[in-house]
Amino acid sequence: MNAAPPALWLTAAGLGAFHGANPAMGWLFALALGLYAHSRRVVLVSLVPIALGHAASVALVLAGVLTLGSVVGHATLARGCGVCLIGWGLWRAWRGHRGRPTVGMRTGLAGLALWSFVMSSAHGAGLMLVPALLPFCGGAGAAGKTSAAAFEAGALALSVHTAAMLVVIAAIALIAMSLHERTGLGFLRTGWVNVDWLWSVALIACGVWLFL
Repeated sequence: MNAAPPALWLTAAGLGAFHGANPAMGWLFALALGLYAHSRRVVLVSLVPIALGHAASVALVLAGVLTLGSVVGHATLARGCGVCLIGWGLWRAWRGHRGRPTVGMRTGLAGLALWSFVMSSAHGAGLMLVPALLPFCGGAGAAGKTSAAAFEAGALALSVHTAAMLVVIAAIALIAMSLHERTGLGFLRTGWVNVDWLWSVALIACGVWLFL
C-alpha cells in the first residue's frame, strides 16, 4: 500500500479526540464507575470495553463503505455517503437528543462495551471517518489491489482514531474525578458544553464536504 497522507492520520486522531470529548462515547460511564469504586484504576480498566464497543461500531461502518468502494464509482459513493451524513446530522439535530433511554451508571464492563457500541452506532461515529478514507476507494473495476489498500488504511485509521479517543476519555474522566474530590460534580451542570448540536453540525459538515 502506498503511504497514507498525513491528513488521514490527523483527521482520524482529531475525530477521535472529538468523539472522546462527547460524554455519550464513554467518559461519563468511566467516571461513574471510578467514583463508585473510589478507584482511578477502575477508570482506566473501563477504557477497554469502551474501546472495544466503539471500535466494533466504527469498523462495521468502514467495512461496509470500503467494500462498496471497490465496486461502486467514486463519485456515486461520495454522494451516497454525503447524503447519509447530512441526513443523520439533521435527524440528530431534530430528534436525536430527545427520548434517550434511561440506564444505570453502575453497569458492568460487558454492559459498558455494549453501551459503547450502541451509542457509537446511534451517533453515526463511523460515518465521520468515511470522507478521509474515500481516496482509497478505487471504484468499479479496481477492486483487488485498491480494496486491500483501502482496508489496510481503514484498519490503521481506526487504530489511530480509537487511541486518540481513549486518551481524551481518560484525561477527562481522571480530571473530573480529581475535581469531584475537591469541589463535587456541580461543575458538570454548569461547566460542560452540550455537544449534541456540535455533533450534528460535524456530521452535516462532513456530508457537505463530500459534495464539494
